[in-house]
Amino acid sequence: MLQGAGFKVIDLGSEVSPEQFCDAVVENDAQILAMSALLTTTMKYQKETIELLVQKGLRDKVKVMVGGAPVTQEFADTIGADAYSSDAGSAAQAALKLAAGQ
Repeated sequence: MLQGAGFKVIDLGSEVSPEQFCDAVVENDAQILAMSALLTTTMKYQKETIELLVQKGLRDKVKVMVGGAPVTQEFADTIGADAYSSDAGSAAQAALKLAAGQ
């Protein structure tokens, strides 16, 4: 859906560490980082990734989107994500808004 909306998507796959996300943000000069958690046990890595972005001075350079089956808007707000999406279609719309500075 993001590619269809005109975004260049770099799929890092599954089981991606916070360090790998941060490295990919730097290597690709990413404007948006989108993460999906499929299990409640993996949601903590979304939070850890945002914290590491802050520690590395990258947080102001990239917008963060989160989603996935167990993720909620409340969780996204709690961890400091810029956007939450419950499905791929709304993720594309959210990404377009973030890219436009909204």
